[in-house]
Order: sequence, then structure tokens, then C-alpha cells
Amino acid sequence: MSMRTATAVLATAAMAVVAVPAGPAQAATGVWKNCTSVQKKYPHGVGKAKAKDRTSGRPVTTFRRSDSLYAQAMRANKGLDRDKDGIACEKR
Repeated sequence: MSMRTATAVLATAAMAVVAVPAGPAQAATGVWKNCTSVQKKYPHGVGKAKAKDRTSGRPVTTFRRSDSLYAQAMRANKGLDRDKDGIACEKR
């Protein structure tokens, strides 16, 4: 392969990478902006599959249980789980 052909192939590949649409984590960033945004999609919050609400009263049990969603939320905004109980934006 000549240098000219190789350069053309690399330039085409670079343009293809730039044109790739945003992945799920980037597209969902708006969801994780704050608890108000999270609760629009997940009304009682998002937590790890085996998370238990730390509370002195009635514990929250109606949150969406998903290790991957919780991890995505923490990557986007660690402030969503202020009490660090494994549930982001829990709401009764």
C-alpha cells in the first residue's frame, strides 16, 4: 500500500470515528444532572440490586434496582447518593 493510500484510509477512518453517535452514558447525562431529573425517569430513585435504605423511619423499597444504572449515575454525579447507602435519589 502506498503512503498516499494509507493516508487516505486513515483520514477516512478518523472521520468515521468522529461521526459515531453518543453512547448511552453520554446520552443519559441529562438524566443524572440532579435528583429532580432522576425522579422524572425513576420516581423512587435508582439503587444497587441489594441496597438497603439507611433511615431511622420507614425504609425505601420501591427504587429501581440495577447495579449498572446505579454505577452510571455515580459516574455522572456522585452527589446523587448523599448518604452513601447504595441508592441514588431515593424518595418515599
